[in-house]
Amino acid sequence: MSSQFSHNKEQPRTRKCLSDSSPTSSTPTTKSLRHERLSRLSSSGSSDVSNDATTNHAQSYFSRRENRLSARKKAEEETACNDYKKMYEKALATNQRLKSRLETSSQELAMIQEQLQRAQQKGRNGESNMLETEKKESWGLKKKISDMEEQVKVKADLKMENQRLKDENGALIRVITKLSK
Repeated sequence: MSSQFSHNKEQPRTRKCLSDSSPTSSTPTTKSLRHERLSRLSSSGSSDVSNDATTNHAQSYFSRRENRLSARKKAEEETACNDYKKMYEKALATNQRLKSRLETSSQELAMIQEQLQRAQQKGRNGESNMLETEKKESWGLKKKISDMEEQVKVKADLKMENQRLKDENGALIRVITKLSK
């Protein structure tokens, strides 16, 4: 039974290991647990001599075990510190890499926006040129239409004039034939 559970409604359940305490510090619970172990070991033996040897052996076993556990815990703490340093360095490297990518992306975005603005300005200029061209073409077409309409009017006038002249010519021919008879 190397662990003890504490149950308190105000605090969450925690598991306390005997290895959490240092081997040199002797708290009352550590002493009582050692005493319980020793008493269990001593109750199983029948003679006093074997009892003392078992007790000494048990005490040396537990002290060696606690020393091993504390050494292991110190090594784990050092490893954890190194891990934190590695994690911090890794995070810094990642941050630097991401910052450089962000900067590159920002520059690319600025270039693309500039190109877009140029294209829009060209499009506006092109549209205005197209509008001017279309206006010129439509003005030219309107002029041609008006010229053709005038030509149609002139043609109609000429046809009427031609018909009138034909009628006069026919009348003159009749007059001449009457005079000549």
